Amino acid sequence: MVKSEVYITRTASYFPNEPISNDEMEDYLGLINEQASKSRRIVLRNNGIKNRYYALQKDGTPTHTNAEMVALSIRKMLPTVEELKSIDLLTCGTSSPDQLMPSHAVMVHGWLPETNNIEVVSPSGVCASGMHALKYAYMSIALGDKKKAVTAGSERLSRILRSDQFNLEVKRLNELESNSILAFEKDFLRWMLSDGAGTFLLENKPNTEGISLKIEWMEAYSFANETEPCMYMASDKLEDGTLKSYMDYSPQELTEQSILSIKQDVKLLGENIVKLGFTKLKQSFIDRNLKGTDIDWFLPHMSSHFFEDKIYAALVENGMEITKEHWFTNLAEQGNVGAGSIYQMVDGLFHSGKLQKGQKVLLAVPESSRFSYVYGLLTVC
Repeated sequence: MVKSEVYITRTASYFPNEPISNDEMEDYLGLINEQASKSRRIVLRNNGIKNRYYALQKDGTPTHTNAEMVALSIRKMLPTVEELKSIDLLTCGTSSPDQLMPSHAVMVHGWLPETNNIEVVSPSGVCASGMHALKYAYMSIALGDKKKAVTAGSERLSRILRSDQFNLEVKRLNELESNSILAFEKDFLRWMLSDGAGTFLLENKPNTEGISLKIEWMEAYSFANETEPCMYMASDKLEDGTLKSYMDYSPQELTEQSILSIKQDVKLLGENIVKLGFTKLKQSFIDRNLKGTDIDWFLPHMSSHFFEDKIYAALVENGMEITKEHWFTNLAEQGNVGAGSIYQMVDGLFHSGKLQKGQKVLLAVPESSRFSYVYGLLTVC
């Protein structure tokens, strides 16, 4: 039984260093085999991203950890010791924790020594992990278990996108007189991803001044029971579609085959990412008697603007058209921050001056790793 309404009362984002343009990317990520990427311009033309952020210097020296960026976003949102001490739950989602153990969220907690001994939760996953973190916080407050929760989504993938992660593999291919071009499934993602963090404060009552965002509902779906992995890391995909874990490779194989890199089956992505998720959203609309015209702001997490028209077509096909003037995205300016993107979109809209009380905000986060989706509806109050 729901005991309390739940409101997003504050939001913040943190981006490391200065924005990096398309022309500067290889200055930071480096050249593989001393050659410019042949896929870079094609991918950038399709994804529409103009700037992104990297938590590293041009020589590859890291400037921030993932956990540190989340903590800096939290401090931006809650700048006083008293506010930090008021938190009674911390949930943090990411696909790129700084280590396998300890968990990501406890490392964030370690960057916030002013806080108390509180519950800390680290949902695993990829883009949807940030929404799972939000849902856990939402449910905890709705049940009356917590009063003030901080939730976050973040990524720091730039270091594993650098050329030195692939040079040995390319050298080995050259020695075997094979195709020395890095497989597109690995090179593709080098031009898509950005570093950063986004955070929300959730409470059981709205702000007394200014706006808040009431969480009406959240729903999540996985299609892993009927699809094979599409995006994966620290593993490799076998011919039967299963993944072979990094734990089952020798140290030499890990390096020579860049097993720890992030990879994506682009064909599988194009076939499924839009089609699967929006059929489920249609059922959510039917169950709640919602229409596309009820939505004032649509915030779709997209890895690329390539999917924008495909998403719009899927909305129309499923009878829930949301016209483009009601869409809000910051992908071009901030890049794809994975689990952090939806937080940063909400933060951008929250502080834009565009929101009016009574408006409905629809969140849509697809995750291509094995096709999971999380949706949520907010009301401006």
